[in-house]
Amino acid sequence: MNTGLKTGTLAGRREWMGLAVLASVALLLSVDGSVLYLALPQLTADLGAGAAEQLWIVDIYSFMLAGFLVSMGTLGDRIGRRRLLTIGAAAFGAASVLAAFSVNAEMLIATRALLGIAGAALMPSSLALIRNMFHDGKQMATAIGLWYACFMVGMAIGPLVGGLLMEHFWWGSAFLMGVPFMVLVLVAARSLLPEYRDPGAGRLDLVSVALSLATILPVIYGLKEVARSGWHPVSVAAVVAGLACGVVFIRRQRRLVNPMLDLRLFGNRTFTATLGIMLLGGIVMSGTTLMTTQYLQTVEALSPLQAGLWLVPQNIAMIAALTLAPALARRIGTAYVMAAGLALGAVGLFLHTQVPSVGGTGLVVAGLVVACAGIALPMGVGNGVIMMAAPPEKAGSAASLTETGGEFGVAVGVAVMGSLGTAVYRGQLPEHLPVEAARESITAAVTAAKDLPDLLDLARAAFTTGLNTVAALSTVVFLALAVVTIVVLRRHDATA
Repeated sequence: MNTGLKTGTLAGRREWMGLAVLASVALLLSVDGSVLYLALPQLTADLGAGAAEQLWIVDIYSFMLAGFLVSMGTLGDRIGRRRLLTIGAAAFGAASVLAAFSVNAEMLIATRALLGIAGAALMPSSLALIRNMFHDGKQMATAIGLWYACFMVGMAIGPLVGGLLMEHFWWGSAFLMGVPFMVLVLVAARSLLPEYRDPGAGRLDLVSVALSLATILPVIYGLKEVARSGWHPVSVAAVVAGLACGVVFIRRQRRLVNPMLDLRLFGNRTFTATLGIMLLGGIVMSGTTLMTTQYLQTVEALSPLQAGLWLVPQNIAMIAALTLAPALARRIGTAYVMAAGLALGAVGLFLHTQVPSVGGTGLVVAGLVVACAGIALPMGVGNGVIMMAAPPEKAGSAASLTETGGEFGVAVGVAVMGSLGTAVYRGQLPEHLPVEAARESITAAVTAAKDLPDLLDLARAAFTTGLNTVAALSTVVFLALAVVTIVVLRRHDATA
């Protein structure tokens, strides 16, 4: 069995030290995404932010990050990936300082938007540089696995770091934390990181940049609104408008001699299949994680801290599996590792179909540990497959597509799986309720039915049925993806 990994020139000490710099960027960006939630109460009180402003403070970063990933990935191919990385690092450091010393909510929203744009410059550049630094396929797979492992470590320790900072410092320290990391990138980039640009890329088409933003931003916004308040005219209109712009964007890319996004990448069966598998896997896992987190806090009545501690084992399992995946791929083959991981993930999701409405914490946590360890295996090697399948001069575009797919996966998963769970929840409740507000959501039911234990039991049982249903659908999707992985990827070398 071909592992899908080619042997080339082995990387030396300089490349591995450069990887440490790039991995620190992934670590920071993941910590930065989760630490804000713990700082939000303090900064809200200090800046006098209203409910709408709080939402924008949280959401604007992910909007800008998702919107600019494709543009920045392509820009790095044109002006140089190391150059864009250092520009992004300088901008991220400067925006972090401005955010820390924001004097009002509007200033913080603006600086968070700048942080999102700078983050979009950092992410695809760092992953694309790994493609240029590690020419041996085995080493590249290991390097990408370590890069993603650091990203997951950041997500795991983010709440802990945030708690420590908020206990001893003011809310601005959550933003200043990133400045030393960016200084490290600026100091070490020239000596440890190679420069690479596509000599035949041509000029960046600004109309394509505008169309890509007009595609991604409305769709992400609409999906977030669906997840927050259901399918309403504004959210549906945003998604439809974004998709319409996407059609125009694709048509323009086909006509351009030097397109912003080279659609020929999708002509590579290995590239397209792996990207699709990881996108669907992300949709399933994000939706399931949403449901299980709500289960722990509403059905099992755990505090946010208690629920967070119960989620730590899944992060540990995912980090371990990410690190192990490249070694397994060298032994049994990339396609088989990815398929085995998806099958293992299906086992974990199946456990969630058996969760009861009382005393299900242990089963939920066990299912998450197994499912997260499973999905980490295709994540650990799938990104390497995508990067190897793309030509070196298109590595920035390939990296931006994987990361944009991740953002879309989370947004679609939360919106679609969350909507399915909500529909099942409402369908399980009787036609007439003592408090009709309980029909809105399990959270509303817990608030409205504090003194009505029978209603609360009904709501918890209905929500659990929704979780079981989402888990059942997710199990089927993961098993189908496992079969597709074997059929499509086992006959194709990962470098295609």
